Amino acid sequence: MTKFLAQIAAKEVGVREEGGNNNGDRIRDYQEATNLAPAAWPWCAAFVDWCIREWLMTPEVVSWLNLQRSTPEEWRPKTALAYGFLGWAKSRPRTTIILHDRDMARPGDIVVFDFSHVGIVESESGSQIVTLEGNTNGRGDRDSELGDGVWRKTRSKSLARNFIRIKPVERTT
Repeated sequence: MTKFLAQIAAKEVGVREEGGNNNGDRIRDYQEATNLAPAAWPWCAAFVDWCIREWLMTPEVVSWLNLQRSTPEEWRPKTALAYGFLGWAKSRPRTTIILHDRDMARPGDIVVFDFSHVGIVESESGSQIVTLEGNTNGRGDRDSELGDGVWRKTRSKSLARNFIRIKPVERTT
């Protein structure tokens, strides 16, 4: 099911900022998935929040997650901070696992980078991961000055601080 999350993110590759740095209608759509009001702020985390919100609109995903203590809207991340995903995952031990950079990444895992950036894993090949990221650029820069859109990136796994894997709550019979 998490591979579908990567597919949602992949469909956004090519979205670019419009009308200035950290601006544009689509960027505002991503930012509205957070707990902050949309404005000209860095939006890599907002992109991941938005992808997860879209993913949770699929009834099969909600059923697969088997959420028993919250609704999908209550469960999903709304952080505007890359490192905020670690706190979100720690508060949901029944449905997330925090892995290290030496662990195997899977499609749909959230990758939290050492340089305060976040994305979604599309694939892994040895020491490299292919990711789907917002607020980056073709060179791989990530900051509020140089990030310009949603890109597919190939990065070294060693840049990852952690991977967050979403998993279903175990069903009780």
